[in-house]
Amino acid sequence: MDKRVIKSAVDEVLEKTSITQMRSRLIRNLSGGYRQRVGIAQAIINKPKVVILDEPTNGLDPNQIIEARKLIREIAQDRAVLLSSHVLSEINLLAKEIIMIESGQVVFSDTLDAFNNILQPNTMLVRMLNMPYADELLAIEDVQKVEMLPDNKCRIWFQPNDDLAERIVRKSAEKNWRLTAIHTESSGMDDVFKTLSSSSILQ
Repeated sequence: MDKRVIKSAVDEVLEKTSITQMRSRLIRNLSGGYRQRVGIAQAIINKPKVVILDEPTNGLDPNQIIEARKLIREIAQDRAVLLSSHVLSEINLLAKEIIMIESGQVVFSDTLDAFNNILQPNTMLVRMLNMPYADELLAIEDVQKVEMLPDNKCRIWFQPNDDLAERIVRKSAEKNWRLTAIHTESSGMDDVFKTLSSSSILQ
């Protein structure tokens, strides 16, 4: 970096990472959250096109994690950010594309949406004001299991079938179950991760 622009570059990056007020402090005396900010400031001061962050929120308290994630989103507006993390909720909040590596092998490389849609949903949540007995729901074709829940709700496990929801709606109208809500549940990231991990072990 040209010596003539060092001061202005430092000022800019201190402001961007919100650590201007800490510029006279020794790094070893800073909290974990501020140390992470200093590390990010060091990474972006030369305006690189790509920034690699390894477990950037590790060891931070909840408030610091929120601030760190906000900062990552901000720096990602100007450059590509490669984020390494084992915290799936963090990946879900920050990533647009995912590369999953298991035992040294790439087992997935695609968008976040593609990752979340690997597993075909097999449960739905249903709410009815006149909730029937589980046996009545189990009598509907393709329904495999029913779990009764509070607040007039139930969870239904089913064999994949595009028109099952429509048949439940018709049955509710026929039996006066007074259906008020029905939606298919997507698989969680933990389930997808477990499936991909298991697949890589078997290969």
